[in-house]
Amino acid sequence: MNDQNDQLLDEYEVVVIGGGAAGLNGALMLARARRSVVVLDAGDPRNAPADAVHGLFGREGMPPAELLERGRAEVRGYGGQVVSGEVDEVTRDGDGFVVGLTDGRTVRARRVLIATGLVDELPDVPGVRERWGRDVLHCPYCHGWEVRDQAIGVLAGGPMAMHRTLLLRQWSADITYFAHTAEPLTDEEAEQLAARGIRVVDGEVASMEVVDDRLVGVRMADGRLVPRDAVAVGPRLVARVGFLKALGVEPVPHPAGEYVPSDATGRTDAPGVWIAGNATDLSAQVGGAAAAGAFAAAQINADLVNEDTERAVAAYREGAVGVGPGPGEARGV
Repeated sequence: MNDQNDQLLDEYEVVVIGGGAAGLNGALMLARARRSVVVLDAGDPRNAPADAVHGLFGREGMPPAELLERGRAEVRGYGGQVVSGEVDEVTRDGDGFVVGLTDGRTVRARRVLIATGLVDELPDVPGVRERWGRDVLHCPYCHGWEVRDQAIGVLAGGPMAMHRTLLLRQWSADITYFAHTAEPLTDEEAEQLAARGIRVVDGEVASMEVVDDRLVGVRMADGRLVPRDAVAVGPRLVARVGFLKALGVEPVPHPAGEYVPSDATGRTDAPGVWIAGNATDLSAQVGGAAAAGAFAAAQINADLVNEDTERAVAAYREGAVGVGPGPGEARGV
């Protein structure tokens, strides 16, 4: 990802924190608007374990790393920069910001766009993390086609377990709901699962069973092995924004985890700070995150245009005092 021309400067009009779909598309819009912009990328994309990006027309099935590399090249092609680095803290300094990196570097910005995404906090079941993004998955729309007609298990947990289970029935007729440590099903929920032919297995799950680098089943605490080809889980989704505490921006609770609230344009409660992608929209896929990044970038550019105009008017008025045209003289332009 390093580029010899991507040496971090002292100051930019916009610093974008996060080099995923939202951050890169936001930076692309800003670079095309002739703004000085840098993307600070910690190099830890959420979708790194996945083999391919899905549900993004024109790029269906593309490896995530390839998509990001194309995005970085496009940003650079318009004069933007992409620099490796992890942000430690963002503080306000006068009418701008100072962005401090964990390696000690600092950079000033007039505006900041947060696009750091989120962290999937996975269930503490042996094998889940090791198989994550392969045959342990979470989103039917991201991975359902790849496991269609297979024997799929759903590890209950979190408020979306029933929803996820019923959704997956669209992709396979062989669905098993593992109650694990979740609250007991209501009568209505049990009836829904029975009506769709979804088996319920009570008892705690001990681990994912893997043979020859392939998931073969779910091992129960009592020793039973329930054969499965894939298992869906519900991770807790947590926005990666700890570096914003000095600005008073902190995540708020959500049934699925934590996120940073923003208005429809991506503005946060901290003036001059916008946010786009999964850090504020937990359900956004790659296309939605990219679109949000572009939209927020347009709002940032408009905000800077307004500020530039206010400054120009002030300078114009100051320069015009005492030196304006006399009576009867036309003002030049």
